Amino acid sequence: MAVIKTSVVPFVLTATGTGTAQHLTAAGDAGHRFSTDAYPAFGGQDAAPSPLFYALGSLTSCNQVTATLVARDLGVRLGTWSFEVQGDLDTSVLVGGAEGNANFDRVSVHATVETDATDEQFATLVAETERRCPVAQLFKRSGVEWDSEWTKAPLPATSG
Repeated sequence: MAVIKTSVVPFVLTATGTGTAQHLTAAGDAGHRFSTDAYPAFGGQDAAPSPLFYALGSLTSCNQVTATLVARDLGVRLGTWSFEVQGDLDTSVLVGGAEGNANFDRVSVHATVETDATDEQFATLVAETERRCPVAQLFKRSGVEWDSEWTKAPLPATSG
């Protein structure tokens, strides 16, 4: 008999589309909708972000959500975030049909976050975020060359 995990949450998405354009709806009460398309070089009209941008955006968003959970566990506060993520994609497989891996060759994450964490807590925050973040793990376990650099910035002084 299969073991049922009570901690598993299904994420369900439906999508319809023609050509390279697609309209997607996330299941749930809010029914969030979003669209994707592709650059003209990939046969699209560039009418919406590419799925590749959504993949990289998912990485930044999931890091921020996960870090918020980790910070709570560590008892530290987080403020404003900024990210710059770059995915280097050799398009010879995707566009040209060459043999090889269609994945990004390399993904670089540069994150800056305001926090009151000590240096030791910040190192734990970064390590635990990357370990616990599902999207970071998707990238890292795919074999992509991974570069991640996080910078700690001070929280702004609060007015009393």
